[in-house]
Amino acid sequence: MLYLTECPRDAMQGWPTFIPTADKISYLNALLRVGFDTLDFGSFVSPKAIPQLADTAEVLEGLDLSQSGTRLLAIVANLRGAETAAQHPQIRFIGFPLSVSETFQQRNTNKSIAQALDDVARMQELCARTGQEQVVYLSMGFGNPYGDAWSPAVLGEFTQKLDALGVGIVALSDTIGASTPATIAPAFRELTAAYPHIRFGAHLHTTPTTWREKVQAAYEAGCRYFDGALGGYGGCPMAADELTGNMPTERLLDFAAEVDAAPQLNQEALAEALAWNQRIFAGH
Repeated sequence: MLYLTECPRDAMQGWPTFIPTADKISYLNALLRVGFDTLDFGSFVSPKAIPQLADTAEVLEGLDLSQSGTRLLAIVANLRGAETAAQHPQIRFIGFPLSVSETFQQRNTNKSIAQALDDVARMQELCARTGQEQVVYLSMGFGNPYGDAWSPAVLGEFTQKLDALGVGIVALSDTIGASTPATIAPAFRELTAAYPHIRFGAHLHTTPTTWREKVQAAYEAGCRYFDGALGGYGGCPMAADELTGNMPTERLLDFAAEVDAAPQLNQEALAEALAWNQRIFAGH
């Protein structure tokens, strides 16, 4: 079976006009009823950096988890954000973007990779105390536009360090849509073989015409955890191609059905969530 993380946070974070808090709550509650494995619902980061998500704590209070088995994930950019997220027991996963590109780590979190790894260590200790789990996203995981070194071996070096810290969930993240089957397959094949006790996920960005080859390459190399966003909205604003966005969840569901690995979802709730998705994002 494919395990899907729906990522409305990634779709919302760069949206040019502020999405009303009530609309976010309604949309997220609809998504919670669908039956996704995980919901990447918000982010505890500086409101100056991402004003769209300044209401994450308020949104969280409006979520109805009583009829949902979906687990919540919040993204943070530093230890302070993780400490805020850890105060909310409803949140199961705390996600942190650790870049394999030194340049992007500085741009994204204003820290070096060494400093970011120190944060990861302290966040891992925090999660051990609170009973939550850390998810580390290896961003720029399939190349970068800065000329910084990248290869499956580099990903292996980072994973080795994360494994030593006790991190059990690692998502390879294609921040700018640079991945191809030739880079996706070796990365997942080598890492899943070397670290069978770590859960590896795929956070892939794509153009409308390249989604299938990317998903298939990851799946055939052993990946079963995929991130997506309904409609393919969002993605990295640094991507050179304006057609590059998040992996559309609809396409992931198509692929899952083709390989007989479809998760059991509430189709009525999915239709409601799609209606909210179009209400919020379409035409803007």
